[in-house]
Amino acid sequence: MTDTTTVVLDTIMSRKSVRNYTGEPVTKACLLALLKAGMAAPSARNRQPLAFVAVTERNILNALGEGLPFTKMLFKAGACIVVCGDSSVELQAGATDLWHQDAAAATENILLAAEAMRLGAVWSALFPMSEREDHVRKLLKLPAGVDPFSIIPVGHPAGGDLPKDKFKGEKIHWEVW
Repeated sequence: MTDTTTVVLDTIMSRKSVRNYTGEPVTKACLLALLKAGMAAPSARNRQPLAFVAVTERNILNALGEGLPFTKMLFKAGACIVVCGDSSVELQAGATDLWHQDAAAATENILLAAEAMRLGAVWSALFPMSEREDHVRKLLKLPAGVDPFSIIPVGHPAGGDLPKDKFKGEKIHWEVW
């Protein structure tokens, strides 16, 4: 394996859900790097039907946290990124729901980039819970046709969060089940 391959695999295996932050701000340059990583994710037919909202203002982060039951880490996160689907992007007939897969890939790319940058991040689901989606939609003033998929709190890790070994050989089947 090359050094680059080792670095990429180490980043993947080191990725963890970080829920404890120092409260230190995250720079716009760091957020831009994360957003570029999200946009580099694969997309069905390369239609790229996604939009992103980066939030750094403390009052908005707190308001988001107040209305999302499992995203209280926003109170200490330095920022967050909301990954959204944009229905104004024309998709292939019969494939209108593929944006969810595109949004999941973008979310994972952002998480991996945060790990590589030594930032902490955690995937918090919005879709398909309408009350969570509505809270985010209202606070961020999302236009009609833009649907929030995930919210990713991002910050400087306070420590304590560790990666989990999720490998289970018994879940692998070779050639046939």
